Order: sequence, then structure tokens, then C-alpha cells
Amino acid sequence: MFLWNILLTLIWAGLSGNFTFSNVAVGFGLGYVVLWMMQRVLGRSRYFAKVHQVIRFALFFLWELILANLRVAHDVVTPTHHSRPGVIAISLDAKTDVEISMLANLITLTPGTLSLDVSADRRVLYIHAMYIDNDDIDAVRRKIKSGMERRVLELLR
Repeated sequence: MFLWNILLTLIWAGLSGNFTFSNVAVGFGLGYVVLWMMQRVLGRSRYFAKVHQVIRFALFFLWELILANLRVAHDVVTPTHHSRPGVIAISLDAKTDVEISMLANLITLTPGTLSLDVSADRRVLYIHAMYIDNDDIDAVRRKIKSGMERRVLELLR
């Protein structure tokens, strides 16, 4: 279905003669609606549920990115530093290379956290966290496992 949506998007952009980002986005949206309405003819597909998952995940990650940037920016501009850094081992529910790589990269993209290494058996991810509030390492672990890792696994499985 995704390839059909891309094809409809390209047809839309080609017929309109305008290959701008906004026009391609409109074409993608119209293609999505057309495919959604054609489900009875084409058959059911998980594509429509996955699109909603991708949008929810993107909004979640954007929110986490904004919060982390604000926290780091506040720490930089204030005279006292509030950071309490540390290295944390997080047991992984992610099993495949794609799941582990995506989780590690998203953690690294978020300011204040950095993925350091994955254990040889691929069961533990080591991260550096800039803010460990009240030395509560378990709170940082829970936030990553119930937030980022859970959503990555929902998206990829």
C-alpha cells in the first residue's frame, strides 16, 4: 500500500507540474485517502494502522526532543549547573539489530542522553545520561523503557 501511495503521490505531482514539498505532501495525503476509501476493493491492509503509529511516534519523539532541548538550554544559560551525569545499563526488550539501532540512535539524538555501547549478547544498552534527578537511576531506566523503547517496539513489530 505504501508503494501505491507513493505512486499516487508522484502522479499527483506530475499532473500538477509542481514538485514542491507542500504539493507532494498534499498528494501523499490525497493518495492515502483514496487508498483508504478503496479498502473494500483492494483488501484490508495494516498500512493504515502503521501510518497512525508513525505519526504518533513522530509526535512523541518531537515532544521528547523539545523537552530535552529546553532542559539542556536552561542548564546552559543559568549560572548553576543542574546536571547529574552518569552511565546507566538498560536491559533491552529489543532483539533485532534494527530495533536496537533505532533505539540507540533515537536516544543519542535526544539532547542530554548518549548511547555508548551494546553488550556482546545484545541484552544491555549502556547510555550516558546528563540528568539523573535525585540519583534515581531506576527512574531514567523506566522512562526509556516505558517511553522510547516501548514505542520503538510497537512501531517496528
